[in-house]
Amino acid sequence: MASPSAPVSGGAIDQAFGHVVRRLRNEVGLSQESLGLASGNGRTFVSQLERGQRGASLKTLFRLSVVLQVRPSEIVRRVEADLSGDSD
Repeated sequence: MASPSAPVSGGAIDQAFGHVVRRLRNEVGLSQESLGLASGNGRTFVSQLERGQRGASLKTLFRLSVVLQVRPSEIVRRVEADLSGDSD
């Protein structure tokens, strides 16, 4: 995990978040369109998130976590692991 004294770029965080969302979405067997609709976003937004082209707000994190059936903290944990190279 990155240490607090070593800042991580926003782009790297967005990429890691996207990787985590894609993995979780595939684990629960949802399409981008289904995830987008169920979380109050569109397929294009989910696609952009997964490719690291968009960042997620706290509200988006919570909405996605409900649909992906994980706690928001679990998504953050997985993002941290992805950033440190320990992704599951």
